[in-house]
Amino acid sequence: MKRLLIVTSMMFTALQMFAQQANKPNVLFIAIDDLKPILGCYGDKMVKTPNIDRLAKMGTVFQSNYCQQAVCGPTRASLMTGKRPDYTKVWDLKTPMRNVNPDILSLPQYLITQGYSTQGIGKIYDPRDVDNDLDKPSWSVPYYKKSEDYYDKTNGLPVNVEYQSAESKKQAAKFAIEGESKGLKGKELKQYINERVRPTTECLDVPDNAYEDGAIALKAKDILGKLSQSNQPFFFGVGFHKPHLPFVSPKKYWDLYKREDMPVAKFQEKSKNGVDMAYHSASEMRLYTDIPELLSFTDQKPFGLTLPLAKQKELIHGYYAAVSYTDAQVGILLNTLDSLGLTKNTIIVLWGDHGWHLGDHNLWCKHTNFEQATHSPLIISAPGFKSGNTNSMTEHIDIFPTVCDLAGVKVPEVLDGKSLKSIMKSPKNTVKEFAVSQYPRTATTSETERLGYATAKYMGYSFRNERYRYTVWMGENYRSNMPFKKELVIGTELYDYKVDPDETINVVNEKKYATISKELEGKMIQFFKSQEK
Repeated sequence: MKRLLIVTSMMFTALQMFAQQANKPNVLFIAIDDLKPILGCYGDKMVKTPNIDRLAKMGTVFQSNYCQQAVCGPTRASLMTGKRPDYTKVWDLKTPMRNVNPDILSLPQYLITQGYSTQGIGKIYDPRDVDNDLDKPSWSVPYYKKSEDYYDKTNGLPVNVEYQSAESKKQAAKFAIEGESKGLKGKELKQYINERVRPTTECLDVPDNAYEDGAIALKAKDILGKLSQSNQPFFFGVGFHKPHLPFVSPKKYWDLYKREDMPVAKFQEKSKNGVDMAYHSASEMRLYTDIPELLSFTDQKPFGLTLPLAKQKELIHGYYAAVSYTDAQVGILLNTLDSLGLTKNTIIVLWGDHGWHLGDHNLWCKHTNFEQATHSPLIISAPGFKSGNTNSMTEHIDIFPTVCDLAGVKVPEVLDGKSLKSIMKSPKNTVKEFAVSQYPRTATTSETERLGYATAKYMGYSFRNERYRYTVWMGENYRSNMPFKKELVIGTELYDYKVDPDETINVVNEKKYATISKELEGKMIQFFKSQEK
């Protein structure tokens, strides 16, 4: 009899655990590469993003969300672990996260311990900052690395994973022969071809799955179908590559816009009283094969990248088209959730890893602490929460604790971020006063000598509240977990977005801003003290 009671008790406990797991909400985690907040739900009147806007009507739009570092690898490592870059020690695109931080905890890794199946496809982490299994500890099922079976059969696989044009394929074949004649093979041969076949844009009348994101969306649709048949709650990360360069998308998305209507940046200069190290030379854009010829007849400024007006409009057109293309893939995911009856029990998180410069400050790409690079979209929909819009300050590191809180699992105490659940309940609530972004710089020897820095390596920390951005540039390899020393400060910036949304004037030393500069400096020092080991 006693044995029967024990068995009955064990069965009851197992059933109870099963019921608890079955009641946990699923998580659909949508990552979009280089997506700045030019979306209908963020107030952009030109862009066509009906599917993301549809998600916005289901959830909370975080209008004042910021990334931790405006480049793919570091910001994703930070977002996925809920820890700032100075903790993850990932500041570049070549440092494997767990090589420098073997015990770090990721969101999906933690959810495995809470009874979740965790799966991923596309770009969630930057592959250069994780292992060959796209961070093996994060996934209970091996990462879905390939989607070849889901590509359009008529066009075949794109060249360099990007291009479908006959000209690009012809050039790739030519350079393949040339590279092989030089004894190149494998990765070296691929790199040789990639460096020589790399236009910034492509517009072809092809189906969505002629390109990678279309294939990923179709495979993700099938994976969701299989997940719906399981009684185990799931975390499914789907990472889309566009609107990252090159701006390639089917012609129907280009046709949504007119080239002449493209909104060229009105301020393409360095800020008055600006700090030199805040800028870059748009080196990522310069890698594309149709850019060098344009520079030969375009007068270049000593910062950024000056492009002819026609090329600016082409690139902006391509960016908008790529955003709409990605939006259509998001629509496939949302429609699939609906058709499978999963929407009502699924937390949906959509985020862009950072912003993107489209010519403002004469800058292209990301890689700065300015508004256009750090301001990043975040939309969260969850069962039982009404839609809403909030201007409360939030950061990417807040996503980890928020997902846990919404899923009803304990939030790990080690996280730097804060749960945004209270804001989702009431959009006027706040959980923090400011968001912190950072960006490293390594100067050339000549620049170091010219500017008189003690070292060529420095870090800029940027503090954004509802009105201002205060940025301090620190020398001698300073990191926020070190004691703050004022003598290491080699540049400061202050921008007032209420009167100067385009960051045209650095007002940090203006008399009328003396009080606010001092106040923000104090908050900065207080933050650094909180980060010390």
